[in-house]
This record gives sequence, structure tokens and C-alpha cells, in this order.
Amino acid sequence: MTAKVARRWLHLVVGGALLMPYFLFVGTVVLALLGVPDFFTDPPALVLTFALALPLVAVTALVPAARPPAVALARGLTGAAPDALADGPARGRVDRSRTACWYVLHLGLGGVVAGATLAVPPFAVLLLALPVVRPGPRSPYTLPTAGPALYLTPIAGLALLAALAGVAAGAGAVLARAAPVLLGPSPRERLERAERRAAELAVRNRLAREVHDSVGHALSAIALQATAARRLLDGPAGGGRAFAGEALSAIEETARRTVGELDAVLGVLRESGPDPGTAAPGLAEGLPALLDRTRAAGCRVTVRGAPLPGVLPRPLDREAYRIVQEGLANALKHAPGAPVLLRLERTASRLSVRLAQPLPPAPPGPSDGGGRGLAGVAERARLLGGSATAGPCEGDWVLEVTLPTGAAPVPRTGEETR
Repeated sequence: MTAKVARRWLHLVVGGALLMPYFLFVGTVVLALLGVPDFFTDPPALVLTFALALPLVAVTALVPAARPPAVALARGLTGAAPDALADGPARGRVDRSRTACWYVLHLGLGGVVAGATLAVPPFAVLLLALPVVRPGPRSPYTLPTAGPALYLTPIAGLALLAALAGVAAGAGAVLARAAPVLLGPSPRERLERAERRAAELAVRNRLAREVHDSVGHALSAIALQATAARRLLDGPAGGGRAFAGEALSAIEETARRTVGELDAVLGVLRESGPDPGTAAPGLAEGLPALLDRTRAAGCRVTVRGAPLPGVLPRPLDREAYRIVQEGLANALKHAPGAPVLLRLERTASRLSVRLAQPLPPAPPGPSDGGGRGLAGVAERARLLGGSATAGPCEGDWVLEVTLPTGAAPVPRTGEETR
């Protein structure tokens, strides 16, 4: 016997055990009113009791809370696919009716199989032992005690056990096939489940973007600063050592800040932290520090235009910061030391971010570094209803992002260069 058949057999026996309260109630109360004193010894009364117990099962199974335990048993013992079964109580009339049908099927088949499981094995053992052990005069069974038929009883005993196993396997297979039909989610529940999965995937994607943008940018800056510091420390003493000290201080500050951002993102995974987006500052408040870190890593950045504090919606402000951060991280990674021109422009309806850098020997793209950063930028822009393009343009590598704002225009500030 396979483990799957054994689990389904156990599921049927549990159904028979669940049927017993209904069976005893009908036998002791209802049939007593009909004048049947002992329904256990009267086969017609026994069948009638069983038949009358099943409608009572159906009525009680109409309770919405009846579905979760049935689903839990079916998932664990029938082998039905977990996603094929519904979660939570039955909410609609159709769902409650399907649950009631499941209980009738489960407890009905379970009652038959459980009763046979209790009765057949002892009788089969008696048949197997009959050629050696004779039944006493008070035995309830009428069995041959002599002749050729006596030696055929072991075969009959084995046949009974095989028949019991076959009936249990067949009934278990019926329940396994019926479980997704009677306990499966309704169309509304399938839609809700799909929406929950989409929300979970959106959170995961956002977490991945936050980790990539924050940690990736920080590690790129740290690597360049550490390389520069090592080279200066290996050289002659003098002003180079002072610059190396500044680089090491920048590494310390970048690492400390990144640990805080990473902790906020991982807090979401632990379900104990804030929204991962809160780990990122806004463009107006975070841009000066971001520029300082980028310049400390050896990248010359020129900024034309800058957002004024408090004039952008918070989600847009935060995502725009991440976009600029990813663009500068790409510049550090693919062309360290090359000048970068960052242009920020705000109109009545949109915010434009443009980063341009002379083309390096190997321009950044999907074939260099996996392209996850640029894909994340495009995804952020798309979620905000904007657009993003990246590629060579007139001798430069250009990342251009346009985001809708829906707010009043902001005056452009002058040029800042360091």
C-alpha cells in the first residue's frame, strides 16, 4: 500500500468518526420515535439511520466556518494541490452549498469505509485461521467446519482484505478528485487571491529595487573610494595621505548610512519595519549628500536645475531620488572619473531628470552588469506613469526620465558645479 492511499484511507476513517455523532443522534432520537429499539442489530434500521444522518450533516455544514477544517484535512490527507483549495470560511450561498456537498460525500463514504475497516479485518482473520482453529458453538458466523470448502476460506479472507483496500483506494480517489470542485475557491476568491499575489510580488519587486539602488550605489562608491585610498597610502607621504583619510571617512559615512537603509528594507521582510520607500530621502533633501558622496568617489558632477524642498509629492520625490541615485551609480561603475551632467527640469505637468556622461569604452547596458539598475529605473518611471530611456546620444551615454507631477511649476535655480 502506498503512502498516498494510506493517507486517503485515514481521511475516510476520520470522516466516519465525524459521522458518528449524527448517526447516534438519529439512531437514538429519531428511530426511537419510530419504535425501533436497537438499530445496530436491525439491518434495515441501520441503513435508514445512515440515510437520515446525511441530510443532518448537510444542514450543519452550511455554517461558513465549516469549510476551513475540511480544507485543512483535504490538503493534508487527500493529496489535492494546495492552490486548488480555498482559504477561509465560505462566504456565498454557492460556496456554502458546495461545502455541504463535500461533507455529505466525505462523511458518507467515510462512514462506509470506516465501518468496513472495523468489520472486515476480524472476519478475514477468522477465515484465514479457520482450517486450523474451529469457531466455538456460540460463534455468530455460519462457517464450514469440514469438507473442501474449509480449505478455501483463507482465499476468501485474502479476497476480503483486497476488496477492502480497493474500496478504500477508490473512495479516496473520488474524494481527491472532488476536493478541488467542492472546496475550491470561487471566481471572486480566485480574483482576490490573484490580487494578493500581485501585491506580494509588487512588494518584493520594490524591496529588490530598494536594495539594488541603495546598497548597489553605496558599494560602488565604497569600492572606488577604497581603491583610491589604497593607491594613495601606497604612494609617498604627503597630501595624498590626507586625501586618503577623507576617502576613508567617506567610506565610513556611506557604510553607516547604507546599513540604516538596509535595516529598514529588511524590516519589511521581518514584517516589523516601515514601508521600504521610507528608507529613501526625497530628492530635494537627499540630493546634496548624494552629490557629495559621488564626488568623493572621484566623479565630477555638474547640476543644472534643482528641486525646491516640499514642492514634489512625497512618492514622486522619493522615487526621483532613487532614479538619480541609480544614474550616478551607473556613472561610477562604468566610467569612474568621467564628468557627469545632471539636469533637473520642472514644468507644470512633469519632472525631467537627465544624466549625460561621455561614452566609456564599454557603455552600460543589459550586457554589462545584468541591466537590473536601468530596468529598475524604467519600472519606477512606468509605475509613476512616466517614461525612461537610456542609450548613446551624440557621443554621450544619456539616461533620461520623465515623470508626471500634476502640480504647479517650480522656478529653476542656477547652475551648481564643484
